[in-house]
Amino acid sequence: MPEIVPCLWFDTQAEEAAEFYVSVFPNSKVTSVDRYGEAGPRPAGTVLTAAFELDGKPFLALNGGPEFTFDEAVSMQVFCADQQEVDHYWASLTADGGQESQCGWLKDRFRFSWQIVPTRLTELLHDPDPARAQRAMSAMLRMRKIVIAEIEDAADGG
Repeated sequence: MPEIVPCLWFDTQAEEAAEFYVSVFPNSKVTSVDRYGEAGPRPAGTVLTAAFELDGKPFLALNGGPEFTFDEAVSMQVFCADQQEVDHYWASLTADGGQESQCGWLKDRFRFSWQIVPTRLTELLHDPDPARAQRAMSAMLRMRKIVIAEIEDAADGG
C-alpha cells in the first residue's frame, strides 16, 4: 500500500504550524521546508510546504492561499492514556487563541480541529452494560474538556 500523508492547507502559516505541532507532541520533528521558486505563484523564497512528523507519522503543511479554510469536517484524534495527557494536549492546543468546543473537541490557533480523547472514555462508551455506557455518554455530552473522573463517576451512577 502506498504511504498516505495528511496535507493541511494554510494561507501563509505552514511553517509556523509545523513548528507549533512538533513542539506539542513528543518524538516529533520538522523534516523539510520547501520554498516557492521564481515560477510562483507566490514570491520566490516564500514557504511552499513544511513536512513534519508527529511521533513518526508524516504530515505536510502547505501554504496554498486563502481560498480554503479548516472546518470540523476533518479533525485529528489524540488518544490519551490519562488525565495528565488530556490536560497537556488540551492546554497546549488551545493556547494562543485556540478555542474550546464540546465533547473533547477544540480548534487550535490555526483553526484546525482536534479531538482530545482519553482511552478510558472509549472503554466506558463500549461498556457491556448499556446503561453504564449511556451514563458515560450523557456526562461526556455536557463537557468541553473530558474529565475522566467525572465520566467514571457518572458511569457508576454518581
